[in-house]
Amino acid sequence: MSEGTVEGIYFRQILTGPMENFVYLIGDPRTREAAIVDAAWDVPALVDLVGRDGYTITRALVTHAHPDHVGGRLGGLEIQGLAELLARQPVKIVIHREEADFLKRFTGASESDLIRSEGGDIVRIGDVELKLLHTPGHSPGSQCFLVDRKLVSGDTLFIGSCGRVDLPGSDPEAMYRSLTGTLAKVDDDVELFPGHHYADRSFARLGDEKRENMFLRFQSLPEFLRFMGRGA
Repeated sequence: MSEGTVEGIYFRQILTGPMENFVYLIGDPRTREAAIVDAAWDVPALVDLVGRDGYTITRALVTHAHPDHVGGRLGGLEIQGLAELLARQPVKIVIHREEADFLKRFTGASESDLIRSEGGDIVRIGDVELKLLHTPGHSPGSQCFLVDRKLVSGDTLFIGSCGRVDLPGSDPEAMYRSLTGTLAKVDDDVELFPGHHYADRSFARLGDEKRENMFLRFQSLPEFLRFMGRGA
């Protein structure tokens, strides 16, 4: 597990697990409350890190409910995640309504553990506000978190690429709309923080991605679908 820190709000990017996942810690330096984004893999170490920094986790935010981001079984691999977090430190889980029921079945979380979110919702961690952007495509309830000129994008947008659209529940047309109709409209000076370390750097300026990432530059849905192998 390795980590990076961004100045300003409490914001840590943690690289963990064999699938090169990024977990994020976001908090308010005044109230010492923190959220954990996509709590998976070495959950005890993540919780201990937050505690050593003098913060308390009050929310678990979920970009999408695939097991490498929330825990559970993936093939023959058993991944730590929200179940272990709840057992150690009960918190509310913010999950888009499209994937809330799936998350409950997959992780054993109860309805009382959940906050069902919608695109445009604001989540407050102390005085820090995170805006939720619904970005379906990789999964029906994929969502990104915009906070303090930082975009935590899960598996919707990576540096130089985008998330897969060939998995159960994926929708390439929805992905096109999320990329070109939602994320391409986010301000250029916002920094992109993805869900996996698939590039030669761990974050990027969104304006650079708009120029260099071809998945943000398609001019039509048919063109996008043809490239993704879904068009005529």
